[in-house]
Amino acid sequence: MAGHSSATKYQESIIMKKFLVNMWAYDHHAKFEVLSEDDPISLEKSILDKLGEKSINWENLGNSYNDKVNRITYEEVIDDTRPIQTKKVLGVEVGTGASI
Repeated sequence: MAGHSSATKYQESIIMKKFLVNMWAYDHHAKFEVLSEDDPISLEKSILDKLGEKSINWENLGNSYNDKVNRITYEEVIDDTRPIQTKKVLGVEVGTGASI
C-alpha cells in the first residue's frame, strides 16, 4: 500500500509526581505542593504556575531570617499509608507512618 506507514504510533504515558515545595525569600516563607513531571524544567514551570495563581500563603518571618539568603527546596510526596517501621509490642505488631 503506497503512502501508508506500517509503523505503530506509541503515545508515551506521562507520569506526574507530587512535590512539596518550601520557599524562603525576602523575610517570608511559603510551603505548598505542585504536580509535575519528574524533571527540573517541568518542576520549575509547575512552581511558576503555582506562584502565578497567587493562592500561596506567605508567612512573614520578620527579623529572624537573613533576607540575603533566598532558597527553594523540594521533595517528592509519597502518599503511602503503610508504616515505615513495625515492631512487636506485647504480641501486637504496631507501626508509625510518615508525617508532614
